[in-house]
Amino acid sequence: MKSFINEKTGVFPSVCPLDCPDQCGLLLHKEDGKITKVSGDPDHPVTKGNICNKVRNMTHRIYDEKRLKYPLRRIGKKGEGLFERISWPDAIDAISNRWKEIIKEEGPESILPYSFYGNMGNINAEGMDRRFFHRLGASLLDRTICNSAGSAGYRYTMGGSFGIDPEDTVHSKLIIFWGINAVSTNMHQISLAQKARKNGAKIVVIDVHKNQTGRFADWFIPIKPGTDAALALGMMHILFNESMVDEDFLANYTVGHDKLRKHVEQYDAQKVSAITGVPAEDIQKLARLYGETSPSFIRIGNGPQHHDNGGMCIRTISCLPALTGQWLHRGGGATKGNSGFLSFNSSKLQRPDLLVDKNTRKINMNHLGEVLLDSELDTPVKSLYVYGSNPAVVAPELNKVRKGLLREDLFTVVHDLFLTETAKYADIVLPATSSFENTDFYTSYWHHYIQIQQPVIEAYGESKSNTEVFRLLAEGMGFEESELKASDEEMIQDALNEPINSYMEDISLEKLRDHQYLKSNNKPLFPGNLPTPSGKIELYSETMKKDGYEPLPTYIPLVEENHPFLFVPGPNHNFLNSTFSNNEKHIELEKEPSVHLNKKDADALGIQHGEMVKLWNDRGECHLKANVGENVLPGVVVSQGLWADAPGKKQLVNFLTPDRLSDMGGGAVFFSGKVSLDKI
Repeated sequence: MKSFINEKTGVFPSVCPLDCPDQCGLLLHKEDGKITKVSGDPDHPVTKGNICNKVRNMTHRIYDEKRLKYPLRRIGKKGEGLFERISWPDAIDAISNRWKEIIKEEGPESILPYSFYGNMGNINAEGMDRRFFHRLGASLLDRTICNSAGSAGYRYTMGGSFGIDPEDTVHSKLIIFWGINAVSTNMHQISLAQKARKNGAKIVVIDVHKNQTGRFADWFIPIKPGTDAALALGMMHILFNESMVDEDFLANYTVGHDKLRKHVEQYDAQKVSAITGVPAEDIQKLARLYGETSPSFIRIGNGPQHHDNGGMCIRTISCLPALTGQWLHRGGGATKGNSGFLSFNSSKLQRPDLLVDKNTRKINMNHLGEVLLDSELDTPVKSLYVYGSNPAVVAPELNKVRKGLLREDLFTVVHDLFLTETAKYADIVLPATSSFENTDFYTSYWHHYIQIQQPVIEAYGESKSNTEVFRLLAEGMGFEESELKASDEEMIQDALNEPINSYMEDISLEKLRDHQYLKSNNKPLFPGNLPTPSGKIELYSETMKKDGYEPLPTYIPLVEENHPFLFVPGPNHNFLNSTFSNNEKHIELEKEPSVHLNKKDADALGIQHGEMVKLWNDRGECHLKANVGENVLPGVVVSQGLWADAPGKKQLVNFLTPDRLSDMGGGAVFFSGKVSLDKI
């Protein structure tokens, strides 16, 4: 594999490692072996040299003086953050010896890996780690904290993660951003929308908060949290009633349109208005705009899926393009995600065959706090290995999580770039490389390009990549399997050996080395066979019926909680979940945490703009500055960003969020909690 490490000065190709749909092509500027500037690659076909502030200021994170340089062992109480330096051999011995003891006493399922996509590089996020823990026999982690509910709902309709090619959206004449703050989380879709707007497109934003994307819109439609499915059904009612559907498309490419036609008769505009808070006349206007405009495109965001009814919500919205036949028009259709086009051979990469006990338990990551505190488990969790995630900030029900992390009998290891909030509870802390120090490949879940990362700088201090650490741990555990000794290049080749996905048939490691990024085969979805049981868009799904769900799109109310305000803790502009929340430059850009509330609610509570308020419920409390105005509907409060722990401040919103699971996919329901508000 080519490496740029030995070239001390120059400009080198790279890829953004963040869990973001845009996955930008980057250029890293080096002087004397150090990155001095991160810029966008102007030749990348989609991102075209434009990057966000998060990445533009990445050098502040890579060379932050707080970055970990060597392994550490805890010498203080859990949570205090007191450690001493140790060597890598000592760290590996400490971990492997303790695990051997735990396995002997409790069995391998008492060890739980906990990770997510803090680094989107595929072999570092889901390669050697999966191989190692499969061989170890550890409990399996159900990684459902982000998009699993929406992916499940969309899959019932479309068969998989397949949508419109973003590059085609410049031809759209109507673009609906539904539950996505794309200015902050999908900026290049905004760039494409701007081009479409210059060609006459109208841009509509449907959201619970008039954020930057809402202000970008030609028409912003505020909606009550968790009611998006009702709005989509109300639109369907009007489209059918006013004969604005494409009957030929429905007949040729869908299943169940007659059942759906009858089903949506109950969702008249007045009823839907009472549910959603959207005026009946606006529902009619939106449906007619959608029915009369072609090509139209719906960018389905992550927001609506983070509810009790999140899977059904995304399933419902994803039916809309079929009604007007938008999939046959360039620039028409929808996108929830596009990872299906770049799906690789995950079995060859992760090697589940190394897991001897096929009945090994699976633990949902949203239930971390509950699992750590459950003494009734047949096999209690005795060790936690955390990488690519910071559950002491990002997980729901943080009071449970942190109480669990305080257990003295829980042996915790954290592998990260920083002494995160989670790392302060660890017994052993390992320093991690940044993506720019690694070999890896990246697959976007929005555009259709696969990209390669070749090392650009030397490892920082004594830091090591995930793949390196798991090879060392395999050696420490005495595992001899060749799969646990494979090089990074061999793992990439294993992953790209995917005969099932015809969209990837022309992509190889050699071609990636030569070209830096390659596009999947651009075959149209229609005409063709979708990977649904019928090969068509399933407006009525027999599979859903067999799985215990309503087979037709349906509005299901949220779980009731005994507090007056629906609380939506959304993302902010300069962090990505908890990443960057501990870096001074990004904190300076974001300024301070706040909560948006409607002026009517503020007046009723005697709260002035800029005053501190307490948000609280049965799970915990949080103190934020009030941002009073008309950006949210009455009865709704919205915060932005996962802020780091700060002395004397209570600003962690996940103390308030429930750890219930969504209707499908086992997803998180961060946006379905309710709170009370008090002026401080």
